[in-house]
Amino acid sequence: MLLHLDTSWLLMTVATVFVFGFFFGTALDAIMKEDGFGSTGNTLLFTAGFFVAVMVANAYGISLKDLKLAVAWGLGGAFIFISLLALLKAGLARW
Repeated sequence: MLLHLDTSWLLMTVATVFVFGFFFGTALDAIMKEDGFGSTGNTLLFTAGFFVAVMVANAYGISLKDLKLAVAWGLGGAFIFISLLALLKAGLARW
């Protein structure tokens, strides 16, 4: 799905996800404080997790032609990615 977009649509998609990622990253920074990765770090992780989840879903043959389903997969992947990295960071801090 993402690989078949024009350059302009892909840039708009990345920009939109990045803006929403900054919103969620700032909120997560306020919640997680030193256990998080900062506003910018959370934003980058959120954006990366979103696109990786969409690409993984697409690789497994899940059709994401419905935008709601694509956004649900992306958001789920983004939050799972940030959660796993925060858990890994907390585990390494205790070790």
